[in-house]
Amino acid sequence: MEEEKVILVNELDQQIGLMPKLEAHEKAILHRAFSVFVLNDQNEIMLQQRAHQKYHSPLLWTNTCCSHQRDGESNMEAGNRRLYEEMGFSTELKELFHFIYKAPFDNGLTEHELDHVMIGYYNEEPVINTEEVEAWKWMKIEDVKDDMLLNPDSYTVWFKIIFDEFYHFLEEHALEQKN
Repeated sequence: MEEEKVILVNELDQQIGLMPKLEAHEKAILHRAFSVFVLNDQNEIMLQQRAHQKYHSPLLWTNTCCSHQRDGESNMEAGNRRLYEEMGFSTELKELFHFIYKAPFDNGLTEHELDHVMIGYYNEEPVINTEEVEAWKWMKIEDVKDDMLLNPDSYTVWFKIIFDEFYHFLEEHALEQKN
């Protein structure tokens, strides 16, 4: 099976090429990605624990799902595809914002991504793909923030970065709605 390729982009999110995923992570090349946050009507985030056999960050907690767009695939198509592949359900997603981050791993790989952050709402239990996901749970947003400070090694490197951006986005928009 051919290795999955990621979409290389410039800082303006314009596609400049394709590269095998592992090579892009070895060379820390900027590429397009997405992160999905699913919330329920209790304002809790569905977190997933990465499967024990994942080649990086196994058994760490992270957002509902994240991955890379395929060539020719829209952000929404990619988010919905991966949400279904990993968590076994679909829901309407909305893109909130995007930003660039760089996060090195202990194994020499580096995430250097232009990440499209999406939100969706769902109140049921997922049907997890155990090759991708070890476990899942609902957690209040404030509890996630507090637990990251107490147990930072329980979370993926990228989730700590993305959650901070997501949290500030929610704060800013809550203030805008009050004004």
